[in-house]
Amino acid sequence: MQWRLVRLFFPLSLLLVLAWITASSAAVPDFAELAAQLKPAVVNISTAKNSTPRTPQFHIPPGPGQDLFEDFFERFFRDFQGRGTPRRERSLGTGFIISADGYILTNDHVVDGADEIKVKLSDGREFRGEVRGLDPKLDLALVKIDTGEQLPVATLGDSDTLRVGEWVMAIGNPFGLEQTVTVGIVSAKGRVIGAGPYDDFIQTDASINPGNSGGPLFNARGEVVGINTAIVAGGQGIGFAIPVNMAKQIIPQLREAGHVVRGWLGVTIQTVTEELARSFGLAKAGGALVNEVIKDSPADKAGFRRGDIVLRYDGQTVETMNDLPRLVANTPVGTTVKVTLFRDGKQREVKVDIGELAEERAARAANDDQVEEALGLHVTELSRELAERYSLEPGAGVVISRIIPGGPAATANLQPGDLLLEIDGTPFDSVAGFRKLVSKAETGATLRLLVQRRQTLFYTTLTIK
Repeated sequence: MQWRLVRLFFPLSLLLVLAWITASSAAVPDFAELAAQLKPAVVNISTAKNSTPRTPQFHIPPGPGQDLFEDFFERFFRDFQGRGTPRRERSLGTGFIISADGYILTNDHVVDGADEIKVKLSDGREFRGEVRGLDPKLDLALVKIDTGEQLPVATLGDSDTLRVGEWVMAIGNPFGLEQTVTVGIVSAKGRVIGAGPYDDFIQTDASINPGNSGGPLFNARGEVVGINTAIVAGGQGIGFAIPVNMAKQIIPQLREAGHVVRGWLGVTIQTVTEELARSFGLAKAGGALVNEVIKDSPADKAGFRRGDIVLRYDGQTVETMNDLPRLVANTPVGTTVKVTLFRDGKQREVKVDIGELAEERAARAANDDQVEEALGLHVTELSRELAERYSLEPGAGVVISRIIPGGPAATANLQPGDLLLEIDGTPFDSVAGFRKLVSKAETGATLRLLVQRRQTLFYTTLTIK
């Protein structure tokens, strides 16, 4: 009887072991196959810019939210030559192709301030990159290359469905070692590391290092779920990636306008602790406690008060303080939303018309100034007063208000008061239209301008620096 049981038990045990091995193997992705499929969509990015260093250092100086974390590039490929000595600063990073016509997503800090960007494809070919959009707050940038052919594209996944413990793969350029593949798991989600107002990082133990910055974090299906961005200074196996869903929300704005317009509520907030919740009569900790309402802001006009606790925003629960800035930022300017407040022991609903974040307006103005600096001039709308002053007919075009000495406009003998009517045969009737046309041209391109000086029309050319 015992022997019969043993003979029955042994095959059954063997089958169970084989089934367990098969199931375990199936749970582990075929990383070799994934790497082969995904590498062609990942690019290496090298940048250069002129700078005058004040002090040689490799780490971010300690400060709020910066005592544990450091930028990939603060300690990578720095060629210090002494205090105050001009030098050519070079850095390396990673990016990935998101459209077949050559748009590449990377980190803002990879390309910020660079006057030379080279993009190297997986097959070794190099192309000059042009920044088409920057978002310093999320640390994202959109770069464009022109290859004259359709390029392989990385598929953008859904980071909201990502689970802690899932396999992930990073491909990048750590320490200049091209197309390096590392794997690991998602070790946490929703990490707030003090990098900015919209912190919501994916934490992973897939090895990422200086040079991986801006590179993709793939899930087991080969979809991009994050953009590798930060590491713990001196840490091992702790890296952070921007969730790809946050990037997907702003890519259209970066592509169309070159910047991001975010919603603005006009309050400063803090965490609702258990003690504060009890003191306000709230059943449990949660939401965002308003400690200041900015005068004449959307919140002020909607009747927000200091001491209000925001519980829901546009139908979504505000679980923690950090949820509210992200929800507001993603709301289109001018949208009217319902907000549930807890005040005096009761919930109440208010409607608020979301405004535009002032910092975004300032950033856009700075970008507009850069467009004009590239031409060596400043322009303004042709008002009736300016038309009379410079003997011009009111109508289409923009008038030059200032010429920058030594710039392209000065070289082309343009003057304040000249009316600009066309760029390369395309007319425009506003400063915004003028800037949009200029922003489409690449550095080094030569533009043909139709100019009116008093009663005389003439063509001239200038080269964008």
